[in-house]
Amino acid sequence: MMTYNRWAIGLAFCLSGLAGYIDTIGFISLGGFFVSFMSGNTTRLGIELAGLHSGGIATAATVLALFVLGVICGSVAGHFGGRRRKSAVLGVVALALALAASLDLIGLSFAGAALLAFAMGAENGVFQRDGEVTIALTYMTGTLVKMGQRMAGALLGGPKLAWVRHFVLWIGLLTGCINGAVAHYLVGQGAVWLAALAAAIFAVALPFLPLDD
Repeated sequence: MMTYNRWAIGLAFCLSGLAGYIDTIGFISLGGFFVSFMSGNTTRLGIELAGLHSGGIATAATVLALFVLGVICGSVAGHFGGRRRKSAVLGVVALALALAASLDLIGLSFAGAALLAFAMGAENGVFQRDGEVTIALTYMTGTLVKMGQRMAGALLGGPKLAWVRHFVLWIGLLTGCINGAVAHYLVGQGAVWLAALAAAIFAVALPFLPLDD
């Protein structure tokens, strides 16, 4: 993360906000299952398996599978996108979000909410080098660990502000979560349309931004 310029960090902040927004909508719509935080869903799956709650098992398994499928599709789209890899990945995200919102419109609310996990899995392909994610956009555990390590480094005489970028990324997710909760309260899953539009705008605008790769 430290090797990216400010434009890229700004993009990461916005996309983390998008992830927080969608994760909150998905969490509410799916009754406590996440669409971007798969560690939490794995915990839920374990609890459901222990209690033999078939409905919960099916939901957790479906969301986990869709997330992984989204990661695959996002990575493949990025590969074939070449120099416009980020735009290609966000195009997949925008299409998945639009499809999720459309499914809700025709009464398939669960399918629409679950498909949000596919979109969040795909989004993780935006910042990628040599097949590895360099900035995690939809989960913050690693980001908070790195922030803590940078803070420790500052106390030990290292760079004083190296932790700020990680903090900014976390704030982006938190802000998105707040906005997602408010949007869901106002319009329900229909709030996903706004996220689809945002992802589409980013996909179109990125080739014109001075991002480093």
